[in-house]
Amino acid sequence: MFHEEQVAPRIVDLNVRSPALDTTAMVRLLTPDGWASGRAARRWPVLFLLHGCCDAYESWTRSTDIERLPQLRDVLVVMPEGGAVGFYSDWLGSRKPGPAWETFHLAEVPRLLERGYGAGRRRAIAGLSMGGLGAMGYAARHPGMFRAAASFSGLLHPLGDADFLLGLFSAFTPDPKAIWGDPESDREVWARHDPTELAARLRGTPLFVSSGDGRPGPFEASGASADRIEPTVLRESHAFVTRLHDLGIPVRTDFYGAGTHDWPYWERELRRSLPLLLAGLDER
Repeated sequence: MFHEEQVAPRIVDLNVRSPALDTTAMVRLLTPDGWASGRAARRWPVLFLLHGCCDAYESWTRSTDIERLPQLRDVLVVMPEGGAVGFYSDWLGSRKPGPAWETFHLAEVPRLLERGYGAGRRRAIAGLSMGGLGAMGYAARHPGMFRAAASFSGLLHPLGDADFLLGLFSAFTPDPKAIWGDPESDREVWARHDPTELAARLRGTPLFVSSGDGRPGPFEASGASADRIEPTVLRESHAFVTRLHDLGIPVRTDFYGAGTHDWPYWERELRRSLPLLLAGLDER
């Protein structure tokens, strides 16, 4: 079951009853030109945009101008709710199974969109911070489902910063180990959700990785303080890229130096990555 609401000329929100989550969750669609009259007759290429930690499904349209991008006039953009710290995975759970975000995103949502909203099977995926982990993790765990993947300031090596991740989990969940378990005794679970550990599975997928270094950059006011999160994601992104290079897997990078963990950089990086992401959606 789901409820549909048109919230802007090209934006449709779906409130979806999800068995995987055992609750309802939101999915925002940015529809292509001609979509309303042709949803049944035409299949559109799909771009998934994943939000970051502590944010929500509407963040990409709230904080960027993706509605104005001409490159996205022929693409169905899908922005699903991912939970404050859902971390784009089916949770291990503790006393009972936790929410199955991955099943919601990659089984329930595509099935719904293919049945009633003209979604095709040519897909690309991108995300920021927690969503960068989601983009690379989903592409690696489901080879062939996505034709290209991009990470902006992504947490791409959780095992390299397990204490940091557990601290983040604990701020939003009563049991931080309900997500992936203990990083030592449940290392295999953590490894299944660590893009650096999964890097070999990304061979053949066009990839884009970017991050700043936390110093105030061109979008900060003079005298702004350094960012504390961006150095962590930069370190993890470097670890991921190094692993790809060791495996001989090509990746396009934009380690742009000064820049904080904030929307102006992610919007810019989306623009920079779109040629790679959309090239993978060409008919072939």
